[in-house]
Amino acid sequence: MEPMKPMEPMKPMEPMKPMKGSEPWWPKELGQPSTSGGQNGMRYAFFPDKQRLLVETDGKLATYDSGDHRISGVSQSNGRAPSFTTQDGDVNVNDLKVMD
Repeated sequence: MEPMKPMEPMKPMEPMKPMKGSEPWWPKELGQPSTSGGQNGMRYAFFPDKQRLLVETDGKLATYDSGDHRISGVSQSNGRAPSFTTQDGDVNVNDLKVMD
């Protein structure tokens, strides 16, 4: 039986490249959303100054007039349209006006 040979020294790790932030998926003219998020193949962004809510579901983008609602979150049940948490309680996305 031959004696074990010493291990070769490990090569130093290369420095990691900085991660790039993801590009916004909403139009730049809307600015920064006050809240955004997503779940179950849907994502949203709310722009209070423009009174706009953007919802993208499976790659299809819809823009809604949020009116006086101040959106702070979302809830979604299987197969149902999302509801958004507002200062006055939950509002179903189907109750908002779709913008062209």
